[in-house]
Amino acid sequence: MNNETTLNSDPLGTGQHNMAIPTATPSTPTLTIAVLTKNEAHRIRNCLQSAAFADQCIVVDSGSTDNTRELAQAEGAEVFNYPDWQGFAVQRNRLLQHSTCDYVFFLDADEVITPELQAELTAVVQSGARAVWKIQWRMVAFGHELKYFRSQSKVERLFRRDMLVEYIGVVHEQAVLNEEPTPRHVLHARLLHYSRETVYGSLEKLAQYAMLGAAKRAAKGKRGGVLRGIASGMSMFLRLYIGQLGFLCGGAGFLYCFFVGLEGFFRYAALEYDRATLRTDIVR
Repeated sequence: MNNETTLNSDPLGTGQHNMAIPTATPSTPTLTIAVLTKNEAHRIRNCLQSAAFADQCIVVDSGSTDNTRELAQAEGAEVFNYPDWQGFAVQRNRLLQHSTCDYVFFLDADEVITPELQAELTAVVQSGARAVWKIQWRMVAFGHELKYFRSQSKVERLFRRDMLVEYIGVVHEQAVLNEEPTPRHVLHARLLHYSRETVYGSLEKLAQYAMLGAAKRAAKGKRGGVLRGIASGMSMFLRLYIGQLGFLCGGAGFLYCFFVGLEGFFRYAALEYDRATLRTDIVR
């Protein structure tokens, strides 16, 4: 269709022809999908294939020793290697530096965008709205989707690029915006999250998250201890296993809730007994 407006250039009847002046066509907003990686060769293809609809896909790698970067490049992503680990906020800020689109959606390597979520993200971007959008997860653990598990986490993932200043934080990074208050919305379609694939991997993640969580609390002057750890771990386990219906998800549901509870316990145990050696330069 020819986007033109026809104007009468001869209002006095001089016999001259009308002329067509093109009208300005608003540009369609664009989307960057940004991913952090470290040794994710076994799942990066599924992640990036689900993000292929975006105008730009960026991967910031933290010095993988497998072929994560090569696989990401083969899927069409722009890949940047920053092995000098300084924390999650710094890595996300590096993603921002390379983002060239109007919107940016942060995707983890263990997540997959479903067709329903793709359609919703596309609609939001095309709307041009100025807001922040949160996602909710469909959890997959130990090879089983936790169909009855009520994941209540709502994580900010989609931003207007010109509103997002930077990320701060060690474990759970927080976005700093240049416009507040800013409306927050929750996307209806859920993001598929392959949270825990193996028991061995879960033990590694348990150690990483517990130590990072302990370091974060130590920086705030909080106290640790076994009793505090027991209270935290039991509370987290019961909230997930009973309150969020993990008990309906079989053995995989129990293991998922149990590992999260263990993380709560060891966080406070480490805060008490490893306080002098806690550090934040642990790669997730």
